[in-house]
Order: sequence, then C-alpha cells, then structure tokens
Amino acid sequence: MKYLKNLIRMIPDFPKEGILFRDITPLLADKNAFSEVIKIFKENTPEGVSKIVSIESRGFIFGGALANVLKVGFVPIRKTGKLPWKTIKIEYDLEYGTDSLEIHQDAINKGEKVVLIDDLLATGGTAAASAELIEKCGGEVVKIMFLIELEELAGRDKLKNYDVFTIIKD
Repeated sequence: MKYLKNLIRMIPDFPKEGILFRDITPLLADKNAFSEVIKIFKENTPEGVSKIVSIESRGFIFGGALANVLKVGFVPIRKTGKLPWKTIKIEYDLEYGTDSLEIHQDAINKGEKVVLIDDLLATGGTAAASAELIEKCGGEVVKIMFLIELEELAGRDKLKNYDVFTIIKD
C-alpha cells in the first residue's frame, strides 16, 4: 500500500485554504498502480453483486473500471440536475449547509446487490446519502469501498451499518 500511497500527491489549500487535497492523478497515470487498485477492489467485492454504483466524479473512474472487470452494470450518482431521466433525489447535511444527489429511478432493481465505490472517505455524509439513495431504489448495499480514508474525520461512523473497505488509510 505504501507504493500506492506514495503516488498520491498532497496539494495544500486546494480547492480552498485549509484543505489538504489528495490528488490521485499520478496514481491513475501509473498503469501498474491503477491496475493494482482495480485488482484490490475486485478481490474485495462480494459474490452476487449485479451493479457497481459510483459517486460523481472521481468515483466514476474506479467504479466504471471495476464494473467492466466484473462484467456487471455501472450506475452513476450525480449532483442534482445532471441526470437526464426521472430521478430520485436526496438532500443531506454538510458541515456548513446542505447538498443533494440524484440517481435514475430505474437504475437499480428491487433486491439487487450493489457495491458503492468512491475515491475518498472523509466525513461520510456523501457516501451515507448515496447508500440511502440506492436503498430507496430497492437495492441492497453489500459493501462500500474507497481508495483513501481520512481516519481523523471519522467518516466510517456514519457508515457503521455497512461493510466498509478502504485501500489507503491516511
């Protein structure tokens, strides 16, 4: 994991002052590292999954690649107003305000086993809202996976009812 962690560039004060941004583009550009990440995600995906659901936008990179390798469907969760069909929407609390996410209402069938994947687990609010969206569609979230977990932000606490897996703990 140290090899993968060393490929993540730390950018201070981006996108605003006080934030230490984790830039995954060097990891993505390294064919061996990117392949290793997808391999690790594949090895940790439960049997019987029929959909990989990812959160906009960096989650799409991992989710699309994993869905392709597993030969299962891919479903995007996006910010409000970005999906062209009928959607289910959820609003959730941020540290200072609220945000919202949407999923196509017909993206997941009742009882489908789903893995939710994103690049980074911080406070857990976006992932928790996304899991709730999947459940509103009738899906069962069997695992939530992340490339990076910022442990000091305790995002895992908001996901305590789910099986959570992270590759890199920071």
